[in-house]
Amino acid sequence: MLIMEIQVGCGAGVETATKIELRELGIDAPCIHGRFIFEGNGEDIAKCNLLLRTADRVQVVLGRFAAATFDALFEGVKSIAWQEIVSRNAAIIVNARSTKSALFALSSIQSIAKKAIVVNLKKKYSSLPETGAPVRIEISLYQDEATVTLDTSGDGLHKRGYRDLVWEAPIRETLAAAIIKLSVWNPERQLIDTFCGSGTIAIEAAMIALNIAPGLYRRFAFQDLDIVDQDILPRLKEEAAARIERDKKPRIAGYDINPKAVKLAVHHASNFHLEHAVHFETRDMRTVSSRYKYGVIITNPPYGERLLEEKELRELYRDFGKLYRSLDEWSLYAITSYADFERCFGKKADGNRKIFNAGLECRLYRYLGEKPPFRQA
Repeated sequence: MLIMEIQVGCGAGVETATKIELRELGIDAPCIHGRFIFEGNGEDIAKCNLLLRTADRVQVVLGRFAAATFDALFEGVKSIAWQEIVSRNAAIIVNARSTKSALFALSSIQSIAKKAIVVNLKKKYSSLPETGAPVRIEISLYQDEATVTLDTSGDGLHKRGYRDLVWEAPIRETLAAAIIKLSVWNPERQLIDTFCGSGTIAIEAAMIALNIAPGLYRRFAFQDLDIVDQDILPRLKEEAAARIERDKKPRIAGYDINPKAVKLAVHHASNFHLEHAVHFETRDMRTVSSRYKYGVIITNPPYGERLLEEKELRELYRDFGKLYRSLDEWSLYAITSYADFERCFGKKADGNRKIFNAGLECRLYRYLGEKPPFRQA
């Protein structure tokens, strides 16, 4: 089977979660600027797309070369074996990014790179109608070195397929999954999202609890390429479907004061038949309670960017702190961009990490309760 250089990208601040997931797949890869790079084959590409909950995208590295001038960029891109990768009808899409490099005009980088691909392909094909499936190429320049990659994911991996309606200030599915993976929660403990919005955190937790692969119900770009044997993905999806534990009934709940948000969350859960695995309810955060000990709150509260005035936000965080202190030995993970969160909340966090949500620099605050007592299996 063809061995390729594969890179898996993830969001800033969640690298630890993605590294854990890759190790679970038997892949030990270094992380360079938010991208894990390793050698693998078509099955590795399919597994990463299908099974990684926290990754953004999976790409194949096609070439690296010095590119301080447009001539060097053109010749470097043209030298790649495009005839083995791109079909005659493929719709070629080139994206670019540049950091600390002499070439920085992205539109020009894209135009020249695509011209080089077309010149290469026309050695084999007399015409290139570009009426077929899209093939996405990225030219990434860093300190005058170009890295050319081929996208194997298509839509970003956060698009699982259940969130088909839009709500205000949502959290991405991949980020929600990463926060869950970084937390102390496991399916034996209760999980509550006190500001559930359209339900993403609770639904991602339910998918983890029931062992539902994040990419089970979607397509990937590699299905239209020749780099992965066509029989691999159907086999992997069949194996993943067999591992689902639909009989499990985890204690997962999502609450929101807005009934429209809760209705949307219920709809999203029903898209993946998770009604039995997660409970959504219209409820003010201040009235939330639980009879269970050692539970975990994981939530994405309002930041005040658009939804609340600062006075309201400070009062909300103050009351949120009171709620947390009323729960028996619970842990809490809250992501917010509001810099004064700890003071309003009334308690210094046990730890925090910088993390980005929808382009906003945030902090994931961690408050730890006592560990549950060990129970003999």
